[in-house]
Amino acid sequence: MELDDVQSADAHGLDRSILDQLLLTRGVAADDLERHAKPTMRGFLPDPSAFRDMDTAAERLAQCVMTGEQVTIYGDYDVDGATSAALLVELLRQLGHAAGYYIPDRLLEGYGPTGEALVKLAETGSRLIVTVDCGAMAHEALGMARDAGVDVIVVDHHKCSPDLPPAAALVNPNRLDESDLGAAHGHLAAVGVAFLLGIALVRNLRAKGWFANRAEPDLMGLLDLVALGTVADVAALHGLNRAFVAQGLKVLARRERIGMAALMDASRLTRAPQCSDLGFALGPRINAGGRIGESTLGVRLLTTDDPEEARAIAAQLSKLNEERRAIEGEVQEAAEAQLAGQHNMAVQVISGHGWHPGVIGIVAGRIKEKTGKPAVVIALDETQGKGSGRSISGVDLGAAIIAAREAGLLVAGGGHAMAAGLTIDPARLADFAEFLDTRLARDVDRARAGQAMLLDLALAPGGLTPELVETLEAAGPYGVGWPAPRVAVGPVRIVKADIVGKDHLRLIAAGMDGRSFKAIAFRAAETEMAQTLLHRNNGRRFHLAGRVKLDDWGNRPTAELLLEDAAFAD
Repeated sequence: MELDDVQSADAHGLDRSILDQLLLTRGVAADDLERHAKPTMRGFLPDPSAFRDMDTAAERLAQCVMTGEQVTIYGDYDVDGATSAALLVELLRQLGHAAGYYIPDRLLEGYGPTGEALVKLAETGSRLIVTVDCGAMAHEALGMARDAGVDVIVVDHHKCSPDLPPAAALVNPNRLDESDLGAAHGHLAAVGVAFLLGIALVRNLRAKGWFANRAEPDLMGLLDLVALGTVADVAALHGLNRAFVAQGLKVLARRERIGMAALMDASRLTRAPQCSDLGFALGPRINAGGRIGESTLGVRLLTTDDPEEARAIAAQLSKLNEERRAIEGEVQEAAEAQLAGQHNMAVQVISGHGWHPGVIGIVAGRIKEKTGKPAVVIALDETQGKGSGRSISGVDLGAAIIAAREAGLLVAGGGHAMAAGLTIDPARLADFAEFLDTRLARDVDRARAGQAMLLDLALAPGGLTPELVETLEAAGPYGVGWPAPRVAVGPVRIVKADIVGKDHLRLIAAGMDGRSFKAIAFRAAETEMAQTLLHRNNGRRFHLAGRVKLDDWGNRPTAELLLEDAAFAD
């Protein structure tokens, strides 16, 4: 199949001047607006051969396809790992090759390939193992695999050290000797790198005449997996990633993948999925299997052809996700109790005994959002600590973790700019925290000094319309590195304000133009902003700022403001 873009109806009635301005403020050159207005694969896809070892990896995989040699895909236990593994398993299946897969247990085996697991796979007949979303730093494990006579291809996106592990091929845009074009795609998630390997593999087989009497695989049909893994891994949504997600959402809307359709049903998604659904509804359910349940559930769901099995797995993942939320809440409360004593630290390093390692990454993300600083949360047992970190834009946490490991402060560690993982001797916790504080203090200060709520549009309430929401959404999908637009609406008076749910602020605001709108601020009940708006300050008027969304619960869709900040208008 030719790599054509997924077809869908173009949006009509868009305000092109607003759309162009959104693109310009996100760094798009004036002469490149059209390409970014409609991000397509054809417009952004690089030549996979530009990446180091890509052709070597494709050639080795092509040999397996043509000879039937046994292959195992070794994936990480998170969403990026599960989607990467599912993508290669599905692609090889379409090529007539039944590949196996192996997902390690988070608690028993930890992150990345172990030598014992690779050797065991070799002993059961695998002559080629492809690691996805892991392996870039697995020197010892890959050495054991080499000694056992098995080839290993590493498909990863995490930071690499100068000395690379002994792999048959290592495809990673973040290897230090990468080509300029390859390095320009260092923001790809592992599933995006796996997709490029898939393109290279099909091209290699085409050159060998493999498709003379066979249908080529549906590469574009794999973009639902790429979109899910990219968003769930919080990869920067600019350039190729934005095209991946834009096209992948169209594939998701067709609900052709049995497991993905079951996952959407379990998430109660009846409309076409949006980018936010990947990060907040679908992704967490896949992650729940690797965090607190059975690590293979995600890949099983995404590769099954059995609707009944898909429904059962999706229901199981939803139940695990609810359990994960309860566990996460307990760890979150304990972690926040430690924050008071760390207000002067550049990086929040928080640890506790008995914390579940499967939720520490989520808690680190919440601490980061609460404090505006990078956060590392560490679950301790009697002998070691397992940690997970989340960073802020402009602070490369992955590089700092690698430096700490090389300085002897960590047993293991690695990651990328925005997220990292580690293993530590509890006796080194204080030294590790001091190392991060010293190394990253200047970067954190610089990043936080540059933080401000940047507004894309100011308007009266009458301008907050479904048509405006449609125009703003056309510049998406949005995420890290491609922020969703923020608007300021005002001046307005608060007609009604109350607390709904556990701690959400709900408003009805009206402007001088006679138009009113609804707004909601999630988890904001105790903030100064919420208390000010609840008391309405004797009828004073406000400017309200945030992101807009479509509220389609009623008979007629209306625009709603997701409130993030407020200021007095007089």
